[in-house]
Amino acid sequence: MAYFVTGATGFIGSNLIPLLLARSERRRGGAAQIRMLVRDSSLARMERRIDEWAAGSASVRKLLIPVVGDLHEPLLGLDQEDVELLSRLGVAHFFHLAAIYDMRAGDEVNQLANVEGTMHALELAEAIGAGTFHHVSSIAVAGAYRGVFTEDMFDAGHSLQHPYHRTKFESERLVRETRTVPWRIYRPSIVIGDSRTGRMDKVDGPYYFLPLLKRAQRLVPEWLPLVGPELGATNLVPVDYVAAALDHIAHQPGLEGQTFHLTDPQQSRVVDVLNSFAKVAGAPQLALTVDPGPLGRVPRGLATAVMALPGAHTARRLLLTELGIPDEIVDYVDMPTEFDTTHARQALAGSGIEVPPLEDYAGRLWDYWRTHLDPELERHPSVASAINGKTVMITGASSGIGRATALLLARSGATVLLVARGPEQLEQTRAEITAAGGVAHAYPADIADPESVDALIAQVHAEHPQIDVLINNAGRSIRRSIALSYDRFHDFKRTMQLNYLGTIRLIMGLLPQMRERRAGHVINISSIGVQTNPPRFAAYVASKSALDAWTRVVSSECIGDDVHFTTIHMPLVKTPMIAPTKLYDRFPTISPEQAAEMIGEAIRTRPKTVNTALGTVGEVSYALFPKVVDQVLSAAYKVFPDSAAARGQRDPAERASTEQALFARLMRGVHW
Repeated sequence: MAYFVTGATGFIGSNLIPLLLARSERRRGGAAQIRMLVRDSSLARMERRIDEWAAGSASVRKLLIPVVGDLHEPLLGLDQEDVELLSRLGVAHFFHLAAIYDMRAGDEVNQLANVEGTMHALELAEAIGAGTFHHVSSIAVAGAYRGVFTEDMFDAGHSLQHPYHRTKFESERLVRETRTVPWRIYRPSIVIGDSRTGRMDKVDGPYYFLPLLKRAQRLVPEWLPLVGPELGATNLVPVDYVAAALDHIAHQPGLEGQTFHLTDPQQSRVVDVLNSFAKVAGAPQLALTVDPGPLGRVPRGLATAVMALPGAHTARRLLLTELGIPDEIVDYVDMPTEFDTTHARQALAGSGIEVPPLEDYAGRLWDYWRTHLDPELERHPSVASAINGKTVMITGASSGIGRATALLLARSGATVLLVARGPEQLEQTRAEITAAGGVAHAYPADIADPESVDALIAQVHAEHPQIDVLINNAGRSIRRSIALSYDRFHDFKRTMQLNYLGTIRLIMGLLPQMRERRAGHVINISSIGVQTNPPRFAAYVASKSALDAWTRVVSSECIGDDVHFTTIHMPLVKTPMIAPTKLYDRFPTISPEQAAEMIGEAIRTRPKTVNTALGTVGEVSYALFPKVVDQVLSAAYKVFPDSAAARGQRDPAERASTEQALFARLMRGVHW
């Protein structure tokens, strides 16, 4: 007796082989050989897997025999000698697992692997007189069938719009129509990682959404309950369940001609699945879902018309790409079909083989994905690889965030153009960079002065062929309540002149060249205050908000020219700008070097915005509950008085109270 297996090194196959080995070694009358189809080009990979399965046992290794062939060839590419040998051995169980499991693959690829491959496997099974043909199909044969799909159902007149669905249906039809080989059919649902180890072979199914949870983990506190749309249902099973059920059912007598759903008897809400992963990831969970109702039932004709609008497909693709979700799978997230498992449950009765609850092993899946499959593991070049050889202009470069950023980027190989008002400090920064082997040029200029900005633009254009990155870091902050500002209208003019008008004047001077070259990146250092609206910062927040709004509008006009804008809502940084407010001496802050690292990462990844978790919470909270937020901010207004500097005084004894320091730590990074 022998086994023959196609797709042995695939995800299900590589989990099935050890079970067949264990069964073979327990077999009375001698162990059974396991012969496995492999392409010649994949023979080395197969040999490595055989070494893994054999675990150093020479006797076990003799049972695992690769058979060189090709799924796309008649008789799977085997010659007459191979066919005769298999006939003499007596293949009692022919497992056909080889197929394309990829919703992104096209018609031709699916047709070759799923339909023609099955046809050739059936030809070989017939030629060698195989005992039972075990065909691993898929719940994809049900398409988008609405209602309960039983194991006896097949051609229910339902729609099969995707190539994967159609070809899995057609391959199963071939098996059902054969009259020469006894068969059994198995339909797994969406197969995810091993419930014991978390191991998974590729990103698929719910794994596409894990980067989104990772992003939420970074941006939003875990304790914040979220509201989102109802996403429908899905059906997930771990690979160890599928392999164990397949092995057990295949060896039960008298089940030929039956189909078995290897699915979870209970459909899972997509939201519950995401929340299971969010819980172990430390990300916020969807506490409330909203049924889109009539808005979710858009007529197909209207949807088609909307997607036909100029740029609609591009916008959808860019959005999904930003979220890390393939465009091809988004329409199949909701699974409207319920799968009856009567045959499978009867065949597995007493075996102890059942689908474990996802929440029991979601942590293992998350840990394995994070350490083996996270796309960031592959696309994590250093800041140096993104900036080396480029020219970067940094305003406010003589101290604080600007200076730290200049040092970082110069170490990474950039030519840095240093802009600030004070020539002496500017020269010190330039000298420090050149002494360390970097390249820097100093340009004294006042961004609040239009003539100075125009002169800077002219000089830079004359001396440098291009500016690749502009970092608008120069800024002015004023902390003063409106009660102390009635006769200080110039505070608002000063902040607006530098933080908004001067900054966009500089951008507009460099933007035409960037658009002409179809390359450029503008980074604006904004503030967490724009998101959280702290009291006493009306002048500062208004000027930064103006820059944010201007950037949102202009960025959409420039993205087609490959000119990108990034807004960094910076938390409180310990710089000379906050020094006059002595309350901040006991406040939690980040260092200029940490701020520089945020900017370096923004250069590497070019995000639309860089936010802190608390900043995002502040922005969302104000959008949803503005009056509640006003009350919280009013309490902060009372806790944090105007500083001596805001009153035009000096108070060497001024320092934050315990109450103030505690409040500041709870709202870490916010400018109070």
